[in-house]
Amino acid sequence: MLFERNKEMKTIADIADLAGVSKSTVSRYLNGGSVSTATKKRLERIINEQNYVPNTFAQSLKAKKTAMVGIIVPRLDSFAASHTMMGIDESLRRQGYQLLIASANQEVSREIEAIHNFARQKVAGIILMSTQITTEHLQAIKEASIPILLVGQQHPLLPSLIHDDYEAGKMMGEFVVKQGHRQIIYLGVTESDIAVGIERKRGFREALEHYDCHADYLETSFRMQDAMVLAQSFLSKTEATLIVGATDNIALGIIKAAHQLNLRIPVDISIAGFGGYDTAEIVTPALTTVKYDYLDAGKKAGEKIVELIEDEYCENLTTYPVQLIRRESVDII
Repeated sequence: MLFERNKEMKTIADIADLAGVSKSTVSRYLNGGSVSTATKKRLERIINEQNYVPNTFAQSLKAKKTAMVGIIVPRLDSFAASHTMMGIDESLRRQGYQLLIASANQEVSREIEAIHNFARQKVAGIILMSTQITTEHLQAIKEASIPILLVGQQHPLLPSLIHDDYEAGKMMGEFVVKQGHRQIIYLGVTESDIAVGIERKRGFREALEHYDCHADYLETSFRMQDAMVLAQSFLSKTEATLIVGATDNIALGIIKAAHQLNLRIPVDISIAGFGGYDTAEIVTPALTTVKYDYLDAGKKAGEKIVELIEDEYCENLTTYPVQLIRRESVDII
């Protein structure tokens, strides 16, 4: 057999026999229920001696509430999602909770399915990193009847933790016009994504309104390859002196296209992004960006979901600040 249970592995029945109590008593102790002080001490000693590790998932099928939190992410290969999850995982472990991960591959139907699946697994709470909240989401959340925290987007009916995308866009817009840029391309994403597709672009657009600028607003996906292909189609013929990608990934795709067309950055074209990804600092030239502290925000999200689970006070909206990082990819003209 590919897998065979270790014959020395102890079960609840084994622990019960050694302690001289019923299986239900052991189960009640493991789930935080009431047992006598003497029995508790005896079970603690035997469990430590036998190196017994409870089957957490099996317990979750019976418990009314578990020490597990589900997180639904749009993509596993996203820098923002992965670093946010790292912060969440660190925070939850410190508070005695475990993290279960579901990837939706940017499909609303899979997000809805994951909410229902987590509800069936009786997780204590759910962290939802969705690009949009639909009526289907709200219905699934209502049916699940589990504390849910929205991260990366905000919704008036859900506790939310966001970065200040409007301020990020405004910050970048004000910076690039002060560098003298007046012909600009903003390469964004679909407006179905409220944070990146609408708020970030809105802040950038409004910052430019105070200056005599011309900006073209184009759309691509979040994928670097798609941004690169689109940039190749206009880079050699544009009059723009600057291209801003709505994420660092998009900006990196533009940089790749510029290199392929033998354009010098920032001499021939300036490029900037949003996110503060690790790769943005090591590319040549290093990318000017607005930094988002995804790791720290993840730690805060872990604290907030536990507050919701344990019925403590939790602000309905938490907004994380952002920081402009000036590097070599944007020239002064």
